[in-house]
Amino acid sequence: MENKATSNETQPLTSKKGISDCNEGEDCKENGLLIRNPKSALRLVDDGNKVHPGQGDKEEAAQISNGYSGVQSSGPCSGMGEAEDAQCTAPAATTTTTTTTSTTCGAEGQQQLMELGDRETWSKKIDFLLSVIGYAVDLGNVWRFPYICYQNGGGAFLIPYTIMAIFGGIPLFYMELALGQYHRNGCISIWRKICPIFKGIGFAICIIDLYVASYYNTIMAWVFYYLVSSFTTELPWTSCNNAWNTGNCTTYFSKDNISWALHSISPAEEFYTRQVLQVHRSNGLDDLGGISWQLTLCLLLIFIIVYFSIWKGVKTSGKVVWVTATFPYVILFILLVRGATLPGAWRGVLYYLKPEWQKLLATEVWVDAAAQIFFSLGPGFGVLLAYASYNKFHNNCYQDALVTSTVNCLTSFVSGFVIFTVLGYMAEMRNEDVSEVAKDMGPSLLFITYAEAIANMPASTFFAIIFFLMLLTLGLDSTFAGLEGVITGVLDEFPHVWSKRREFFVLGLIIICFLGSLATLTFGGAYVVKLFEEYATGPAVLTVVFLEAVAVAWFYGITQFCNDVKEMLGFAPGWYWRVCWVAISPIFLLFVTCSFLSNPPELRLFDYNYPYWTTVVGYCIGTSSIICIPIYMAYRLIITPGTLKERILKSITPETATEIPFGDIRMNAV
Repeated sequence: MENKATSNETQPLTSKKGISDCNEGEDCKENGLLIRNPKSALRLVDDGNKVHPGQGDKEEAAQISNGYSGVQSSGPCSGMGEAEDAQCTAPAATTTTTTTTSTTCGAEGQQQLMELGDRETWSKKIDFLLSVIGYAVDLGNVWRFPYICYQNGGGAFLIPYTIMAIFGGIPLFYMELALGQYHRNGCISIWRKICPIFKGIGFAICIIDLYVASYYNTIMAWVFYYLVSSFTTELPWTSCNNAWNTGNCTTYFSKDNISWALHSISPAEEFYTRQVLQVHRSNGLDDLGGISWQLTLCLLLIFIIVYFSIWKGVKTSGKVVWVTATFPYVILFILLVRGATLPGAWRGVLYYLKPEWQKLLATEVWVDAAAQIFFSLGPGFGVLLAYASYNKFHNNCYQDALVTSTVNCLTSFVSGFVIFTVLGYMAEMRNEDVSEVAKDMGPSLLFITYAEAIANMPASTFFAIIFFLMLLTLGLDSTFAGLEGVITGVLDEFPHVWSKRREFFVLGLIIICFLGSLATLTFGGAYVVKLFEEYATGPAVLTVVFLEAVAVAWFYGITQFCNDVKEMLGFAPGWYWRVCWVAISPIFLLFVTCSFLSNPPELRLFDYNYPYWTTVVGYCIGTSSIICIPIYMAYRLIITPGTLKERILKSITPETATEIPFGDIRMNAV
């Protein structure tokens, strides 16, 4: 073995010997490969453009990242010889050497060859940062965090929230960025380079993203409907003199001395429930009613905007986010200043931040904190893997993870002031306690409570337009990201089919998402949205990220992963990150998942209580995605030749090399 290693040392990169030592159907000769130990560094010398493996390479040339040793064979064996010759006879500045650990030839080899080509990258670093921030900061930062914060102890909630962010959310966020940037693959094909038996995780992620697209964009259609309705001199949810209003409609802000009765309903609530959603025309999930043509048209326009923003890849979406990711912060600042100047705003702020220390002893407060930070940062949806895969290899993803996660958390915190200053104003006007005003949660907090407050401000039309435009841009960023996770995953897995047909694939994906959203566009569509939001994504994505963390830390190997990070950044992650990835983050995920499964939410929307069978349906929807993981594991073990032990070892061993840029030269490494 040492003689063969020495032979490698004297083999120039431009030589055809060794590269063309592949015969069809046979493994390549070992001395035709540049075999690198992950623990050792590659040293390039200018003398003849030679590549010298370190001493560790000579001793353990076939060391595999998960701790098992084996003989590496080159792949693919056919169709690569001429291509590699052409690459290696190019000028030294663009020379490419290839080392692979694939044990198969044919289609997989064709795929690997295509991966060696130049991958699209972000035009500027800021495009990537804005895209990730736009993905992480979404509607949930505006409505979910403020509600959860005051419900779980106000200012005291910030303690478990910060702890969960430091030890759970941010390490997982950093891990996905590093994985995507190093291996430069989407959520499906990346597992060939990490631990092939877990490839089902990628398929599960794609299904989860499609579920999210089927209901999240319907909420965007509601926002679009409000935005269009705001272009009037008097906002339609201001008065009770509209065709959709009932006899119970009562306005708080009427100049007349009107008393508020038990059955009184605000005009904002009736506009939301009877004009936008039209839930009164549905009897529940067993009778959804017809499809709302107004919402269907709004959703169609949303998807048209989405298509032309992402159809060309990150080169176009990276420019769109300059508007969609920055505009919300301008509006948040305007709304914050306006809210702070309203009478009674201080009451809302006190209610938002007043600590209730005794609530820290309740388990559900810590569960809510963990769930909030996890779903806010958004690992597990394939988006961070996809976006990071378009980075330059030596981009500082560590710094990116800290910056974007910090911006996300601060945005959630500031959004609370924007919401609660207005709630304090409403409490002052109604002469009620803030707790009575802040009963609404979820979308109702925006579409009823906040909309009503805006309607009774001076210059209400202006503030309504910018508010719903802000919500629209917040949602569009997340839609771009979710679909890009699917697109990158599928295109990287099937490059020979879709790499040159991205526009057609994106169009087909948009059509599928639109058709999948039809159930949410019915008169009872709000009930479907609530069901999908609670069951289709929550426990499923928690399970996916738990298995992803285990696969990376325990199968791929925490040492190997840290070596990968060191190759990119020049420094290895410290003990804090290693402990989080190996133990704390998986425990964090397991804690949240078990808490959810042991105490599933009792769903209620407006006056409709979800029947028991809907819980069963919800779990079936959630299971339909994660079932891909055990199915693929069984499939992988069945098709792999050898004894059961050999099958398992092969299935947890990386089968494809990762291309490592080294200056202007690119190398493949295990």
